[in-house]
Amino acid sequence: MSSSPTTTNEIAAKAAPTKGSGTTVKIVILLAVVVGIGAALTAWKVMHGGAGGFDRITKAEMEALIKDANPMILKRMAEDPQAKEQQLESLKELMSLASAAYKEFGSDPVNQRALEFIDTVTLARLYDREKHKDAGQMPPFGFITEDQIKAFYGEGQAEGSVISTGEKNMREQLFKQFVDTQLELAKRTGNVQNEVKPSDEEIAELKKEFAKVKIYEAEAREKMVAEPDTWKDFSAKASVQAKLQKANFLARLYQESLAEKAAVTDEEVQKYLADNPTLVNTAEKKAKAEEIVKRLGAGEDFAAIAKELSEDPGSKNNGGLYENVTEGGGFDPKFEAAALALEPGQYTQAPVETQFGYHIIKLEKKNEAKGADGNIKQTYDVRHILLSTQVTDPENPMGRPMPAEQYARVKLQDDKEKAVLEAVKQKNPVVIEDFEIPTVSDTQIEDLMKQQMPPAAPEPEPTPKAETGKPKKKK
Repeated sequence: MSSSPTTTNEIAAKAAPTKGSGTTVKIVILLAVVVGIGAALTAWKVMHGGAGGFDRITKAEMEALIKDANPMILKRMAEDPQAKEQQLESLKELMSLASAAYKEFGSDPVNQRALEFIDTVTLARLYDREKHKDAGQMPPFGFITEDQIKAFYGEGQAEGSVISTGEKNMREQLFKQFVDTQLELAKRTGNVQNEVKPSDEEIAELKKEFAKVKIYEAEAREKMVAEPDTWKDFSAKASVQAKLQKANFLARLYQESLAEKAAVTDEEVQKYLADNPTLVNTAEKKAKAEEIVKRLGAGEDFAAIAKELSEDPGSKNNGGLYENVTEGGGFDPKFEAAALALEPGQYTQAPVETQFGYHIIKLEKKNEAKGADGNIKQTYDVRHILLSTQVTDPENPMGRPMPAEQYARVKLQDDKEKAVLEAVKQKNPVVIEDFEIPTVSDTQIEDLMKQQMPPAAPEPEPTPKAETGKPKKKK
């Protein structure tokens, strides 16, 4: 809905190569920049209460959020109440998850510092864009000089580099605390192992980014205090953008725990299959497979029956044939064991049941070949006729069929996740105050369409005519 200063991907863990214990690993860097750690979050918690401030989006926040939104989206929201409601429901869901996550994980010191970091970096990036909006394309914080970075740490001879020893030590300590926090986040997500530490080169780069963010955060706060009327709109935009970014961060934390809350047991899967016997008629499929074995015994051609009756689209038209299959190369273990137990020319005298259904298998030939690991492995050509017991989701008829047990597990997990999510929304209601949608003009839509159109290809230059050697006529 908005042109956010930081994307969801930026909020998500971003990996940077790190060396530690002789192993190349990855370290999580939230938003790809750095921030100082202070006490502001404590005041923020007192101000917003246990829901973390995610239980309401005010009229002013909504209007600040959509002020620079895509004109096409705004036009659709204004003209289509259902489209507007869908947007708001998605936003409410995000904020409900954030509220639940904040109650459950918000007291964790690492998460607290991550939330404060998002506040800071959002403000610094928005200020960077506002300050240099007419200066052309530059990377984030590209206008901050090396002298400014040195001055921030009390180094060099630049203006402002003379800071007290206490201030210098505090900034160094804040940076160290930041690195420790990011490393802990990386370990929690499994991106790095416990013994890993960032390299000296990475520490140096992070230290620069830390300074850049803190420099512009300080400038932005100074402007907002000194000129509140001038920076009123900017302040509102920074506030709501930071709220959304923190909500994204928290919602992801909750979604990770959601998988545990919605875990499905084997017993539940079997009960679902027993309670839904019409999902797939396994008895009918097995009987049909047994009838095919009888037909083969009467002398009918295996490949011809495969083309007629097999329900494996990958081999049906080829008479059920798979060639040059490598042992252990990914075929179902039960299928492969049955195939390799045969001699070339033989077929199974009873259907072989796998997660995909009932197979009648015929081995065509066996070979040997050296595998990728250098060991000799069997290869084989095999035909099969499949009577599938896989299930296509009736709610997604274009989706790929899946084994009945897998379908049951996915279905049960999806139902559980929806139930958990609905409970979260009920326990963490979100109020979005009514707001005005800006009027979108036809000119704005036309301008947007022009921006989205690919540039026209240049017209080819005319090919010069070859000289004929004939004398030119005199005028």
